[in-house]
Amino acid sequence: MTGTAGQESGRVGVWFVGARGSVATTAVVGAAAIGLGMVGPTGMVSELPEFAGAGLVPVSRLVFGGHDVVDTPLTKRAEQLADGGVFSPALLDPAARALGTADQEVRAGSARASGDEPQATAAAALARDMVSFRERNRLGQVVVVNVSSTEPPVPIRREYHDIAALEEALAGSPDVLPPSSLYAYAALTAGCAYVDFTPSPGIRIPALRQLAHQLSLPYAGSDGKTGETLVRAALGPMFAHRALRVRSWSGTNLLGGGDGATLADPEAAASKNASKRSGLTAMLGDQVEGRTHIDHVPSMGERKTAWDHIAFEGFLGTPMTMQFTWQGVDSALAAPLVLDLARFLARARQLGASGPQEQLAFFFKDPIRAENSSDEHRLVAQFETLRAWYQGGRP
Repeated sequence: MTGTAGQESGRVGVWFVGARGSVATTAVVGAAAIGLGMVGPTGMVSELPEFAGAGLVPVSRLVFGGHDVVDTPLTKRAEQLADGGVFSPALLDPAARALGTADQEVRAGSARASGDEPQATAAAALARDMVSFRERNRLGQVVVVNVSSTEPPVPIRREYHDIAALEEALAGSPDVLPPSSLYAYAALTAGCAYVDFTPSPGIRIPALRQLAHQLSLPYAGSDGKTGETLVRAALGPMFAHRALRVRSWSGTNLLGGGDGATLADPEAAASKNASKRSGLTAMLGDQVEGRTHIDHVPSMGERKTAWDHIAFEGFLGTPMTMQFTWQGVDSALAAPLVLDLARFLARARQLGASGPQEQLAFFFKDPIRAENSSDEHRLVAQFETLRAWYQGGRP
């Protein structure tokens, strides 16, 4: 493993899995616009006063690269997003240089070995790209962030429980890990901190968590909490604290774009729905009825609408209801959180942290935790945990 947090250059690399997608492209444009003083850091938790002086790398010191299986240039993708209303077209020219620089650092993704080659071969190639990025740009460290398409749940295989058994299987088979988990394995072997921003299996494979522990690497995830679930994490405690009994909580999501197309697959949607549901179950209990339905509406483009219907019971069993509608642009909601997570996780590693970073649960629908940790999903409580951890980490 080459390159450590001890070789601090003052710059941190952000390596996107899904580097030419909407979220990664918006993050690059946003970082450039903030660095040029054209926009403020609206939506960035790490820029709140609570985290001033916490030793976070400046946004202008982030360097971007990544893997993707598509070859659309970032400048073209940015034009498409501007046309779709994700951000102002006025940002395209000022961000062109940053987009071009990042585009030169994008490498072809290959999460599965070709032909009969063992999957370890693909992992080694992915890891070499990450190491080369770090060394070529003289970066103190690299944080790998998975913002690629959501994958279906996977059956747990025997070799997923032990890193030695997993690496033996990777050395002999072309199809052991799902793509997200192979990228996570490559990131760890390259000595990188890792973020799962999607509900894909990723680093949740037990053997990969063992490997992160062995290498003293921090990680966080999973599934960024950007819209509907953010509201649920704020409203759920309200019902619990007021001793109101929630009988059912149902939702409908309408979305276009690549995320909508991916979630049109029922198997991929199963991962998303399980992630969305976990917080409600923790806050309100298993007795709450209702499901979340996800519908792909291509004409909505980059926009999404979520409608939730809550049936609850008050004093003397009086039935009541509450409804809310959330309309937003998912990439513009997700991109600032991705920048936050890269900065927070880089700082955690500088402070010597390793394993699951539970203080970052605030950012996720289904946070990865250490064994026997409390399953906290209340938004305010999560924020206070985040604030306390990073105030304690000030130099």
